[in-house]
Amino acid sequence: MLGKLGCWMLLFSLVQVPYTVAQGRRIASPPGDSVAELGGQYDVRAGYFGGKRVEIRYGRPLKRGRDLFGTDDFVEFLNDGAPLWRAGANHSTQLVTEVPLLIGTTRVEPGDYTVFIELGAGEWTFILSTWPAQKTYDYENKDALFGAYDYTPEKDVLRLTMELEELPFSFEQLSWQFLDVTETGGRLALFWDRKMASVPFDLAR
Repeated sequence: MLGKLGCWMLLFSLVQVPYTVAQGRRIASPPGDSVAELGGQYDVRAGYFGGKRVEIRYGRPLKRGRDLFGTDDFVEFLNDGAPLWRAGANHSTQLVTEVPLLIGTTRVEPGDYTVFIELGAGEWTFILSTWPAQKTYDYENKDALFGAYDYTPEKDVLRLTMELEELPFSFEQLSWQFLDVTETGGRLALFWDRKMASVPFDLAR
């Protein structure tokens, strides 16, 4: 028997696995994902059933004492040489949905998409694209993107102005989350530093 302390130590070690590489080095911006389920039902005996997933996968950079959004050149800093922000780190941020969604007035069919944000001083634009995402950078592959490098808009599915809010506290690590989720919709939100940027979505019929 491991005992309570042993169980906690085992759990902690398992949680740390994705944050390291084979050489024992910590990943600077570890991977993250957030999931919601839509369209299901809850039964007292059977539990939750019939729901289908909406998931966002992204890299999670740390603030590390930086002024992320307060400088005159924050857009160039976060875009890091790309035309848009990847809204994460490392590879492209991806939205994977098993159900049709309505985001703004645009119907989004089930499938895999890439997510970008066009940053501005007073307005951010959420962009959903059908550009495939590279898992590792291959400069010869012009049919998929790594981050937002070489992004072009012809594969855009939608562009939607995000709701921006100032937070009373600072998020050290970038996080995408699903908020106010019901059986029929919710909000997809990005948190970093003292910013929250979100867009509503609904289950399309």
